[in-house]
Amino acid sequence: MTKISKRPIEKTDTPATRAKLLDLLKRRGGQSSAELGQALGVTPMAARLHLYEMQEEGLVACVAKPSEPGQRGRPVKVWALTEGSARVFPDAHQGLAVGMIESVSKLFGEDGLKKLIAEHGDRQRAAYAEKLAGAKTLGDKVRRLAKARDEEGYMAEAKKEGRDWLLVENNCPICSAAKACTRLCANELQVFADTLGEGASVTREEHILAGARRCAYRVKAA
Repeated sequence: MTKISKRPIEKTDTPATRAKLLDLLKRRGGQSSAELGQALGVTPMAARLHLYEMQEEGLVACVAKPSEPGQRGRPVKVWALTEGSARVFPDAHQGLAVGMIESVSKLFGEDGLKKLIAEHGDRQRAAYAEKLAGAKTLGDKVRRLAKARDEEGYMAEAKKEGRDWLLVENNCPICSAAKACTRLCANELQVFADTLGEGASVTREEHILAGARRCAYRVKAA
């Protein structure tokens, strides 16, 4: 009698696969194991094995997505990042930043804090102006700004949407500092507007501090 061998369940045991899964969930939001497996080029089961491990570590959670009206079958299970996953993404020394903000406010008051943030904004403008030097179109400027922000840990992307551009930031490496001083976010919005120039209008449409998964800025030609 011929024995039928059972093929072991596929699993890619590499830190790179875990990192890619986390990156996909950070950039695209909740997804099913089938969607994640397809993006990685592995089976849904292989993706789930990694997701189960990360679930035990408190990095991801699985929720049932309700079926669409008129759609039959079981609800799709969607995997998403938890608040605990923040520890695996760039944080730009947030503890130090929060402490500095609190110290400046205590020692020099609100006026001192305003001057500190204004100085920070001036430094950003100078750095981004250098990055955008020579850019001839609005799209080129947005792409270069997104690249600069990505290098700073914001997991930033530039996306064309109709006649507009979207500057998307999937991570906020200064989130704790921004919560301690919301003026930082208002300052960055102004920095973007100044950097892109008078020919552009910038509005924030999604905001992590307001509970969104990401920050998104719509850039229109003025």
